Amino acid sequence: MVDTSRFTIICPCCDSKLTVDAQTGALISHEEKTKPLASFDEMVKGLDKQKQVREQIFAQELNSMKDRDRLLEEKFQEAMKRAEKERDKPYINPLDLD
Repeated sequence: MVDTSRFTIICPCCDSKLTVDAQTGALISHEEKTKPLASFDEMVKGLDKQKQVREQIFAQELNSMKDRDRLLEEKFQEAMKRAEKERDKPYINPLDLD
């Protein structure tokens, strides 16, 4: 006899089994597909690849920090030039305008 109160569905994305109640449509159970264990050599290759990616990201961040110092210095020098040009003008506090 077939149980019509539940449906078993296999997910097309992850191949997991989903058991759904027919009347309510609620998910009753979920079984993930067992993944085969990789060989030791494949795991080592995966770790080496992750290490390379981490090193690349670190190098990019290091370069951006070097550029950051230069950019901040340029912005500071530009602000100093503007302050020298506007030295004769009195400072107006924006809160005083209210």
